[in-house]
Amino acid sequence: MSTTETFGSIINGDTPVLVDFFAEWCGPCKSMHPVFESLDKHYPNVKFARVNVDENQNISIKFAIQSIPTFIMFKSGKIVDKMMGAVGAPGIHMICKKHSN
Repeated sequence: MSTTETFGSIINGDTPVLVDFFAEWCGPCKSMHPVFESLDKHYPNVKFARVNVDENQNISIKFAIQSIPTFIMFKSGKIVDKMMGAVGAPGIHMICKKHSN
């Protein structure tokens, strides 16, 4: 779980970081959480982080999160990819493979 204080330091490294923007009340977010967690082990070259949009509204606003779940891949603090919705394991695999080189 990421907070405003730690978010900047998490996304600013050279390692790609996939961030799951979610809310506790969101059904599709809940269905994606186990998928997101399980793929962490498959991609050692990618960091995985989660941001609760209700608890971190300033982060959500900064990155224009309008629907959840939204998955954003950051590298060196910049957005390099973005997926919205319950994309399932194939979607998470695709975005991680693309940026884990």
